[in-house]
Parts: sequence; structure tokens; C-alpha cells
Amino acid sequence: MLRPRPPGSPLPRAAPAVRRRLRQCAAWIPEARAVLDLLEKCPEHQKKGDFPVIVFEGLDATGKTTVSGSVKDTLNAVLLRSPPACISQWRAIFDDQPAPIKRAFYAAGNYILASEIARASTQAPVIIDRYWHSTAAYTIATEINGEVQDLPPAHDEVYQWPEDLLKPDLVLLLTVDPEERVQRLQRRGLEKTKEEAELEANSLFRQRVEESYRRMVNPACQEVDATSSPEEILKTVLQLIKQHCAL
Repeated sequence: MLRPRPPGSPLPRAAPAVRRRLRQCAAWIPEARAVLDLLEKCPEHQKKGDFPVIVFEGLDATGKTTVSGSVKDTLNAVLLRSPPACISQWRAIFDDQPAPIKRAFYAAGNYILASEIARASTQAPVIIDRYWHSTAAYTIATEINGEVQDLPPAHDEVYQWPEDLLKPDLVLLLTVDPEERVQRLQRRGLEKTKEEAELEANSLFRQRVEESYRRMVNPACQEVDATSSPEEILKTVLQLIKQHCAL
């Protein structure tokens, strides 16, 4: 359950709960043990290097892959994705599990990815296609039924960045009109994920996800309208990066 944090208490630490969940299910999901083993090898409190770390968030078909690739090329950056390659082959297995196990997998992926970010950011700027905010937004929207007003209030601890996870310098949330996003998905011609099918069928779920993204803090998401041309979007994104990051 999502519970409010008492005023003045420390920010949440997510890794211990993720480890507990993976241990609980490792007996019947062997891949959970493999994920846990990778997670246990990650040092706590990863520190990023001197180069900026920039995250692209948003629903499917908002242009994350296109924009993140263009920014990578422009900045000569390293491009990483969550879940990271070392566990992404098990994604389909965990997508079929109950929500708590599924979310533990994605949360673990963020902590494993943090090790890669820490190393890469000592050498070059780092661009990330989804990170913690994505995991949190979908978790909140799944656990809370109803309309947007039924979400935890703004400034609730569920919107806080975990204190034990490496923090990016900038998070950019790409958004497009719902009808435009569906048209893009149809043009792709790819099989829908379970979450994508729910986003399309359940407008309230989509609204809860989008609003959860907007309520994230420390760092907050900088919203970018991704309905214009790729060139215009790239121009806007590079301006934001220049404003918020030292390059």
C-alpha cells in the first residue's frame, strides 16, 4: 500500500524492499535469483561522475527513442536504457507476474543501471531511456484506482526520489496528444504490451500515469511537447539541457 511519510522523516530507501521481494519469489522464479545476484553486486549510494546524466521519460510512442538517440549523437554521449541489457531478456517473464513482483523487477533494474551510469558518467554525458520516475508512475497508477483526484496528494513521499538511488541532473518528460500517440503506435505495427493495451483501453489509467509523472519531485520532470517535428523537439531539448546541465 502507498502510505504517507511522517513530516521530517528521511526520504525512502527503495533497495531493501526490492531485495526482500525478489528473495520471496526466487523459489518459484529462478530469474528473480539472477536479478538479485546482480543487484547484490551493486555498491550502495552510487556516485555519478562529472558529466551530466539526462533521463527521457514518457509513455510509449512519445518519441523517447528517437530524441534520446539524437541527443546522444549531438552530445557524443552514452545511451543507456532501463531495464538494462543484463536483465532485459527476462522482462517478458516478470511482465506476466503479479504487480508487486513485476515492479520489484523494474525497480531492481534501476539500481543495477545506476552502476552503469556511475561508470559511464566519468567519461561522457549519459542519456537514459526511462529510469525511476517511470517505475514509480506506473506503480502509483496501478495501485490507485479511480480518477486523478484519487491519487496521493502532491508532495506525498511516493513522488520522492529514493535517497539510495543515483540521481540524474535532468529529467525530460515527453508528451503528445493521446490520439496522436495511438496513431504512432498503429503506424509502428508492433504487438502491444499489456500496459500499452491498458493505456489505450483505460483512459483513467493513462491519466493517472501522466499525472504521477508530473507530481514527481527531487528531481521534477521538465515537460516537453513532443508533437512537433523531430528537429524542433531536438532544438527544445538541447536548450533545456544547456539551461540545466554543465557541458
